[in-house]
Amino acid sequence: MKRILAGLTCAVAVATPVLAHEFKLGSLEIAHPWTRQTAPGQRNGGGFLVVTNKGRAADQLVDVASPVADKVELHTMSMDGGIMRMRPVTGGLPIPAGGTLTLAPGGYHVMLIGLKAPLTLGTMVPLTLRFARAGTITVQLKVEPVSFTGEAAHEQH
Repeated sequence: MKRILAGLTCAVAVATPVLAHEFKLGSLEIAHPWTRQTAPGQRNGGGFLVVTNKGRAADQLVDVASPVADKVELHTMSMDGGIMRMRPVTGGLPIPAGGTLTLAPGGYHVMLIGLKAPLTLGTMVPLTLRFARAGTITVQLKVEPVSFTGEAAHEQH
């Protein structure tokens, strides 16, 4: 009887959906990639995620791509005299051994330029990440509400 109950418990645990979605590539873990829904006619969007390097060697996010936009770039955002400035990042973004790279609103992020269609709430958007050491992986950006900040995703970990 205990074996049957244990088997049922395992089956239920496997079938239970996980709220956050994660991806793994070698020693890199990519947690809850997301974007915000866009309005009709909105030409650009942002992508956000957290990459944790569980390995002993540093890596670097060197390129991003997605079929939903004409162009995809890594960007940085800063405030300069009360003016928001976004600039493309050249040379990639480092991920130290045992460290984390956070792409979040107000800092480093993925810029989806020239969206081919609005990003619709609840859908998934493919985003290919290329790392210097680990290689390439395609993750899915979950399209969240306009008001989403990413904080709920971090609380789930």
